[in-house]
Amino acid sequence: MNNTPQYQCPLCKNVLSFNERTFSCVNNHCFDLAKEGYVNLLPVQFKHSKEPGDNKAMVNARRAFLDKGYYQPLVNQLISLYQKFGNLSGNVFDAGCGEGFYTHQHKHPDNCVYGIDIAKEAVKKAAKRYRDCHFSVGTLSQLPFNDNHFDWIVSIYAPILEAEFTRVLKENGYLLTVTPAKLHLTQLKQKIYHEAKEHDIEKEPIEHLTLIHQENISYSMALESGEDVLNLLSMTPFAFKASEDVKQQLNKTNNFICQADFQIRLYKK
Repeated sequence: MNNTPQYQCPLCKNVLSFNERTFSCVNNHCFDLAKEGYVNLLPVQFKHSKEPGDNKAMVNARRAFLDKGYYQPLVNQLISLYQKFGNLSGNVFDAGCGEGFYTHQHKHPDNCVYGIDIAKEAVKKAAKRYRDCHFSVGTLSQLPFNDNHFDWIVSIYAPILEAEFTRVLKENGYLLTVTPAKLHLTQLKQKIYHEAKEHDIEKEPIEHLTLIHQENISYSMALESGEDVLNLLSMTPFAFKASEDVKQQLNKTNNFICQADFQIRLYKK
């Protein structure tokens, strides 16, 4: 299959053509391919801050944690669902791809896999490591793709924007979402909050696509080192609530037992 990525100009919505190392449209809007292999499709006027998304330290921490295999049961189930329901020669999109850990797991010899994230540092790392996937900096609220482009979209702990995801999803295509289930990281939260509340799983983020499969993946993780615990903490919204004393305590902890609890939902258009 043609492995040249197919993008839409984020400024005028015309098709972007690729020539040597530049994507350009008929209106001469140009976007250069970076040396790491990604393209920045986030115009400055779409930014809400100078460097939106995760910073370099957060990206490095997430990569270090995920590389240890603590979330492997989740990965195994995501790929199992893709192989069962997906078109293995179609277009795959990881919405909010981060450093590409989940993105590249979906790559097959015949498919075309894309990842987009608003964090430039994350996309840079993804493109440098996973050369067989297409990565770009962009915003999920205005995706640089034509309508009906993807057979399979995956959203893992990222904002779920139903209208835009549905626009770029083909008829009979699938959207797979992963969100925290009730007990996700309870033990870590208990170190930070006086009252660690369960995650609310009642509200479904998708209203107009058809839910065809739903399941929980729940298991205990034994985090080997304090570094692993801090890396996990840095991946969470409550990292900013943790005091320095708590962080120092966690850093001295070995074999910290923490619950992983994921909610998986698969929708069809």
